[in-house]
Amino acid sequence: MKTVFTRTFVASSLSVFAFLFCAGVVSAQTQGVPIPTRPQEGARDPGARDPNAPLTELEEEMRAKHAIKVAEKEHEENLVRAREIEQIGKELQESAKNAAELDRDFLKKVERLEKLTRKIRGEAGGEDEEVKLPRQPTDTASAIAQLADASETLSKDVQNTPRQVVSASVITSANVLLELIKIVRGYTRQL
Repeated sequence: MKTVFTRTFVASSLSVFAFLFCAGVVSAQTQGVPIPTRPQEGARDPGARDPNAPLTELEEEMRAKHAIKVAEKEHEENLVRAREIEQIGKELQESAKNAAELDRDFLKKVERLEKLTRKIRGEAGGEDEEVKLPRQPTDTASAIAQLADASETLSKDVQNTPRQVVSASVITSANVLLELIKIVRGYTRQL
């Protein structure tokens, strides 16, 4: 009986030792490896930046460079719009000279001209305002001729205005062009 008790004691002691040994190995292997947990409601990530903390010099410099790139891109887009406005004005004048009747393509170009002009005026910080034209067009041909001249004027104003400058002349030219577009539309509806 003593041998059975000794064997049972030794076997159970070995089992306990093996269990503790395995637990120790597992514990040693996982020490230093963080166990992923779900963040609690309202808790912040410890590695996240505090939104109220002041920016570092590097962060400020990166933001400034990004802002400059965005402004340069917007200015370049405005220059492209200005060139397109001038081109559309010339095309409208040519098509009005060559066509006895204004067609659907003409009206689409007028819509495109209006859209580009509104975009340029918006980028310059302008809004709708009442415009008094120095020479009110009396017919379709004179309205289209003035529209072409106003397109060219707006294009040159935009191209001559530096990126950092808000130009009142660009806003005024854009408003004059938009007024002429309204007049041209009025004449084309009568046809």
